Formats: sequence, C-alpha cells, structure tokens
Amino acid sequence: MQQSIARNVVAGLSVAGLVLPEGIAYAGIAGLPPGRALAAGIAGGLAYLVVGRSRYAIVSPTSSSAAILAAALIGLNANAADRGMMATALTLIAGVIFLGLAAFRVGGLSDFISRPVLRGFTFGLAITIIIKQLPNIAGVRVDGGSILSVLDGLGAQVGRWHWPSILIGVGALCALLLLRRAPRIPAALLVILAGIALGQAMDLSAWGVAEAGPVALAFSDLRLPDDFSTWARLTQLAAPIALILFAESWGTIRGLALAHGDSVNPNRELAGLGLANSLSALAHGMPVGAGFSAGNANASAGATGRMAALTASLALLALALFATPLIAHIPEPVLAAVVIGALTHALSPAPLLWLFHLQRDQWVAVTATLGVLALGVLNGMLAAIALSIVELLYRLSHPSFSELGRVGDGHDFVDRQRHPDTSALPGIIIVRPNAPLIFANAESVLRAMADRARQRKPGTLILSLEESDDLDSTAVEALGEFATALRTINCRLILARAHDRVRGILRASGQDELASTGTYSVADAADLALKEN
Repeated sequence: MQQSIARNVVAGLSVAGLVLPEGIAYAGIAGLPPGRALAAGIAGGLAYLVVGRSRYAIVSPTSSSAAILAAALIGLNANAADRGMMATALTLIAGVIFLGLAAFRVGGLSDFISRPVLRGFTFGLAITIIIKQLPNIAGVRVDGGSILSVLDGLGAQVGRWHWPSILIGVGALCALLLLRRAPRIPAALLVILAGIALGQAMDLSAWGVAEAGPVALAFSDLRLPDDFSTWARLTQLAAPIALILFAESWGTIRGLALAHGDSVNPNRELAGLGLANSLSALAHGMPVGAGFSAGNANASAGATGRMAALTASLALLALALFATPLIAHIPEPVLAAVVIGALTHALSPAPLLWLFHLQRDQWVAVTATLGVLALGVLNGMLAAIALSIVELLYRLSHPSFSELGRVGDGHDFVDRQRHPDTSALPGIIIVRPNAPLIFANAESVLRAMADRARQRKPGTLILSLEESDDLDSTAVEALGEFATALRTINCRLILARAHDRVRGILRASGQDELASTGTYSVADAADLALKEN
C-alpha cells in the first residue's frame, strides 16, 4: 500500500513538472497571462477528480484547445482589457456545453469525428503549433496568425535571429529528447530547472534572452459579458473548443483505459470535463482537457491510481503559491522547447501511413491535415467536423450490395464475388445491402437490385436485411415499391434476417404480406423459396 502511494506521488510530481511549463506555453499561445494556465491546471484538475473516473487522465490546458482559443479570441477582435473576460466566458460556455451533453447522455457524439479525421487534424495541429513556437526559439517577434505568415516573418528577419536564444532552445530540446528514453525521469522539470539555473548564473536577460515573466494567480472579481449578442457569438466559438476538447480527451482516456483494462463511460467523462471547465472559468483559468502527452506521461511514470493526478494538481498549487519568482525566470526558448518536445510524438507519420497501407480513409486524413494548415486551427477544426459528416453521408448514400451463394450443402451464405466456389440456387437471387437502408440510399440500392432482377428474371428474390435493424419512412416506402416492381416481372420478394423492428414498421405501414415473409436466416428463406418455386 505504501509503495503504491509513493509511486503515485512520484508520478504526480513528474507530471506537474511537465504540466507547468506546457501550461505556461499554452497560455502564451492563447495570448493570456501564464497565471491562467496555473489556475486552470489546479481548479480543472481537482474538479475532474470529483466526477471523472480515469486513473491516468491529467486535466489541464492542452495544445489544441489553446490554439483554438487563440483563433477564437482573434476572431472576436477583443482589446487587451476584454481578452481575459472573453477567455473566461468561452471556458465557462464550454463547461456548460459539456454538462448539458452529459445530462442528455449524448457522449456518443464524439464518434462523429472519425479517427482518420482526428489523426489528420492532430498532425496538422502539431505542425501549426511547432511552427508558431519557432519565433520564440529564434528570439524574434512575428505578427500574423497563419503558419505561412509566421514562416514569412521568420525568413524576413533571418538577419535578426538571436543566436543565444537559438542555442538555449535547441539545447533544451535535445536534452528533452534524450531524457525521454527514461520515461520515469521528469525530463521537462529538469530542463526547466536547468534553464532557470543557467539564466541566474549567466544573467541571460542581459544577453537579450526573453523570460516567461511574472506568473501569478488572478483573484480579481469575475467579469463576464453583459449583452446577449456577445454571448451568442461566444457560444458559436465555444462549440468547436468543447468538441475538440472532448474528442482529444476521450481519445486519451479511452486509449489509456483499453491499454490497462479499465472501464470508462463517455457521459461521465463529459460531466467531469464540464465541471473542470466550469471551475476553471470561475478561477480565471482557460479551457482544460485530458491531454495526450500528460496522460501518457502519467502512465509511463508509474501511476496506478488517481492519487497521481491529485498530487500533480496540489504540486501546481504549491508552485503557484511559493515558486512564482523562479517560474518568472524560465527562458522563453526553453518553454518553446518543452512545447515542441511534447508534440514531437504527434509528428510521426505512422498513423497516416497505416491508412495508406490499409487503403482506407487515407485521403480523408490528408484533407483534414491540409485543412488545418491552410485554413487555420478554428476553421480547420470546423472543416474536419464537416468532413467527418460528409464522409459518413457519402458512405451511407453509396452502399454496395452483394449477391450471396451457398457454401457447399450447408446453411451458410456468403458473397459470391469474394467466394467464387459458392453455388447459386436455381431460380433464386439472394442479395444483401452492405449498409443500413436509410432515406439517403434506399431508393438507389433497391433500384439497382431491381435492375439485376429484370436482367436475370428469377422466380424469387431474397433480400437479406441483416445490416438494417430498423427502417425510416423513406426506406419503408421504397421497400413497398421494390416489391411492386418485382411483381411486374413475376418475381416474389422474401425478406431474410428481418429484425423485429423492421417487421413491426412494415406492418404499421400496411405491408403485412411483406412482413409475413420475413425469416430469421437466409437459409430459412432459401428453403422457403425452393419449396414454392
């Protein structure tokens, strides 16, 4: 027991060493004071522990949410005085969205962002964030939101690059990558401490190396917008923040749960994220989620329970209360190196190459990546969501159908095109739509089946509905019209593997005769057809 507690405490301290510099850097990405990241990591992390159930999730500011928050704040054109108020409101709305989704138990909405789209978005986002950290490594200031403007600004100022900053940033990044080989070592914390020590010993500020600057928790009165139009606009911008946070968080939580044999519920995790973001807003924080790097660092550091996350949040609180003078002296190139080091795992092309190997969804992932790079983070996220929905609709509206044949003399019927050794039954065609029959595809796929029946003129056509556990009104009407079309060529329609709900809706629509033909297996339908032919 004591050994388990010690392991979780050590893991929590290691994670705090990663979350602290990452959070400060992410606040910089969003254009917010570093104290907001500390407040978010403390309040959000502790709030999640009340409701959330993942043993390994570390709820804190994430790179994707910081990037989308930055894009949202730019779109609002808020002045410096109102920027913090808008960030607070966006975080609060994201929390309310999570709580509302949890109340209505719609955690399954995260599945509408397909994994290929999420992989492409993550890859593009990692490239975007890393490129936007390069000016901090080079020690120059670059205006502009797109990666092209950042690269153009870097190129235009190549003669002004600050070589001490570059040496410190590159050295810190190399140290992080080397220390990563020992996952139980708090690499980020050690690099940060080394950066602070180097800055104090050599007075780096005198050499022109920028520092993080003052870091303090904000305890001022909570300010929120006071007009409806602003709230309406903020809600539109908060929706993609909430969506990407849940997609990223649920992917991390579910992946860690599967790897360690745990069970998690998406609706409960929604509630945990909702409470975390709501309290983060009240504490003058920023949006929080279960980031990939922090969660995996927690598991790699030896965490076995949620005490590690509790330790990490309490360690952040102690640092915010007692170590802010030291945090203020973290060199900016070191912060940039920590962010880049944390995102290098997302630069691996392996997930995209795997899709090319499968010959499935590879161009969807590539399009999502290009959308982020070309349109920016916020518009790229919206484009990725739209792409997921378009991909789903395209697949559903363009289903193939298979003609089935009997395997030997048994009861199994499989696709004849894939299994040419199967045999057809005399005077019978057996077909199966390879997707559920819905309004978007019912007429087209049944029309194609009717055309085949007209060419072959069988006595019976067996339609296997194993993919359709229910029918909408369009599919019901299309089935009736299909049966009528077959009767004009003296072909009888028999439904196979018809679910009870399918039979029920057919009877409710007045198609009792068609519903009565339904059998529970293709073999039963084939036997019935052979007897009647």
